[in-house]
Amino acid sequence: MSHVGVPRGTVRKRRSLALLTTGVLTIPVLAGCSSGGEETSRGVPQDIAPAARETVADGSTVNWAVDALPATFNAFQADADSATTRITGALLPTLFPMDKSGQPKLNPDYLESAKVIEREPKQVVLYKLNQQAVWSDGREIGAPDFVAQWRALSGKDSAFWTARNSGYERIEKIERGADDLQVRVTFSKPYADWRSLFSPLYPKEITGSPDTFNDGARTTLKNTAGPFVLRSVSTSKGTVTLARNPRWWGDKAKLDTLVFRAVAAKDRTQALADGTVDVADIDAATADRITLARRDRGNNGQQPAHGPGSEITPAAALRSWALAHGSDEEAAEIAQAAREKNRKAVVAYATEQKALRDFAVRKSLEPAYTQLALNGESGPLADDRVRRAVARALDRQELAQTVLGPLGLPAKPLGSHLALAGQPGYKDGSGALGDQNTKEAQALLADAGWTRGGAAQLPKDTKAGSEAEKKGDKDAKEDKDKDTKEGAEAEKGTAEDAKKDEDKDAKTEKGEKESKEEKADEEAEDEKGDKKAGRASEDSAASRDEGLYIVGEDNKPRAQAPAHASASGASGLHVIAPARAAAAQSAALLRQAGVVGEDGTVAAQDKQPGGAAGAYAPVGTAAPAPAAAKGQLGKDGKTLTLRFVLPSGPGSQSLRSVGDKIATMLEKIGIGTEITKVPDESYFKDHIASGEYDLALYSWPATAYPATDGRPIYAKPEPATDGSLLVEQNYTRVGTDHIDQLFDQAAAELDEKAARELMKQADARIWAAAGSIPLFQRPQLVAVDKKLANVGAFGFAAPRYQDIGFKNRQAAGSPADRKK
Repeated sequence: MSHVGVPRGTVRKRRSLALLTTGVLTIPVLAGCSSGGEETSRGVPQDIAPAARETVADGSTVNWAVDALPATFNAFQADADSATTRITGALLPTLFPMDKSGQPKLNPDYLESAKVIEREPKQVVLYKLNQQAVWSDGREIGAPDFVAQWRALSGKDSAFWTARNSGYERIEKIERGADDLQVRVTFSKPYADWRSLFSPLYPKEITGSPDTFNDGARTTLKNTAGPFVLRSVSTSKGTVTLARNPRWWGDKAKLDTLVFRAVAAKDRTQALADGTVDVADIDAATADRITLARRDRGNNGQQPAHGPGSEITPAAALRSWALAHGSDEEAAEIAQAAREKNRKAVVAYATEQKALRDFAVRKSLEPAYTQLALNGESGPLADDRVRRAVARALDRQELAQTVLGPLGLPAKPLGSHLALAGQPGYKDGSGALGDQNTKEAQALLADAGWTRGGAAQLPKDTKAGSEAEKKGDKDAKEDKDKDTKEGAEAEKGTAEDAKKDEDKDAKTEKGEKESKEEKADEEAEDEKGDKKAGRASEDSAASRDEGLYIVGEDNKPRAQAPAHASASGASGLHVIAPARAAAAQSAALLRQAGVVGEDGTVAAQDKQPGGAAGAYAPVGTAAPAPAAAKGQLGKDGKTLTLRFVLPSGPGSQSLRSVGDKIATMLEKIGIGTEITKVPDESYFKDHIASGEYDLALYSWPATAYPATDGRPIYAKPEPATDGSLLVEQNYTRVGTDHIDQLFDQAAAELDEKAARELMKQADARIWAAAGSIPLFQRPQLVAVDKKLANVGAFGFAAPRYQDIGFKNRQAAGSPADRKK
């Protein structure tokens, strides 16, 4: 991948970001938090159909859907992704995987013990390795592997292309202990999150030299130490195949082979139905189909009361039949074709539904949360009073209900930036900002100078008389020129639409005969029963998705938004994750876009007037009206209008629905929004990362190490010598020195209780700064073959790949085990 237009500079490298796939949910309640002290919340449990190992059959193959083949098998490189994390989890040591409550837990397959044995004069951690732990080539896992990984990731040798070095730069030395199975790690300064290090652990053959680290581990892993080994990678088939590790010393893997198969989100229903995959993250629509399929199991082969053709009334069916057998040959031909097309669709749908009966939907809450990001770099949101007003206009309970309610999940707003409900240290810190309060929001805006009549007022420095008129003419010309540039494509589309309307009017005046023919065609189309009109409506909606409209104007498309949102499906493009087990996917996107350099510096962008190129000139969309919406606030002749960027992809319905509701809430306090819907592939790199937005929705994951992983997300941006802004992963550009200090203190605090208290203080400060407003924890939905055990919606916990398998005959109650 070429990295063009990249500025060079310096920046603190921290734990990386990775794109996570969207997820699914479970049943219990997110308990409320106490007003103070330690957390009292309960998280939603995982849903994996747990079964004892003796009830799981040996053998068979499981096909697991991933978004795409991994870009690299090196989790510490910038283009590592969710597939990298998923696959390396079955191949490499993770010393402290997260447990069900989101805490790091010692992995006895690799460690007998690991603890801080000295604090003064320097922190020393002693690892005692499992005596049986070996790499797949038979060599013992030991101190040389720890040393090689530390040197590769410490940041001292620029020949290693690493995306992160958080914690490794604090290590002073690594030594062999009393024997080869003991590793002593001495830190130059205290590091509370030491458990985050050496996971995944790579063999020294990979981390020992820049060549093997940079290139050798991208396409293969010859030496591994997990329950599985890497057997093959097929780019043509889109598969990565793992086989049982014959040298594995732990519980033997139940499966013979585990295949990770690249399947796009839109193709997963079909892949499940035709047996291509056994496990797949899905969206709410697919989950509904599986639920309906299982409900219809006893309908004796009758046509489902849903799907293609189910909306046709008896009267419409009779009319369709009449048209198909009528004397009008042209109308009959159209009707017959429509009926045949609908018949095939009904058969195909019924066949799929029958196959989907073999699957169950596993539900939990994904360890990630969705936030409203407010870009405080410039514009109205640079004023913290305006940011707080936006935050206090939000009914977060309603927004959580929009996404989680229809799925039957507890719809409770999230109260922390640094922990999720159920994790140690969780506390609702939103009180530092305040609850939803329209009057308080309006008061904050008034204090910032935004008033009802402000849009009609001239700027305070406007001169009187003819000079004022000249200035007004000049400003009007500049505004006109700017609108012309920003909306060139929009005006072009509007002109084309107007021409189409004129042509249509002219066409309708051609004569009585042509008018009748058109009417007959329309009637035939209405009755052919293939939902063509419905699809056209969807296509029209889709075309609007990549467009712009102003909330506060009449006839706004948001009125057509669904009443409730579905789960966000398997797109995974909007979860930006600080990963201990995967390198920065976001960094890869930035480098591809020329936004950030190898060292993490965010480049100064060549901004188009009004924002990113193409963002504000969708074809067929009128340019924003200069006049203020009724009741909209203004100041110095300008309306208070914020750019709200949302993704337009098929897996982002819930984000768009939430965005529409937020726009309506802001409209009530006089804030207008220009909603721009952009393709998923450009949403992050062209808008979030580059700062071309005022409001946006994206997600951050949970972490067991908030002092390390949260620091770059909320760090105060720093100006670079070349004029660029070093934002690390703080894409809201809002931060304070005090927040940074609290993170640094917590990272060096070895007393866990004290460290958590510091994190709660930092969270309260982040709330008060109002750059990021947590909304809700994301849902997680996974379709799983109902005969599979120990796999599904894992929640916080890492999968135990060796326990996954098909239930044996007695446990499954089936005549034979499933073999593939």
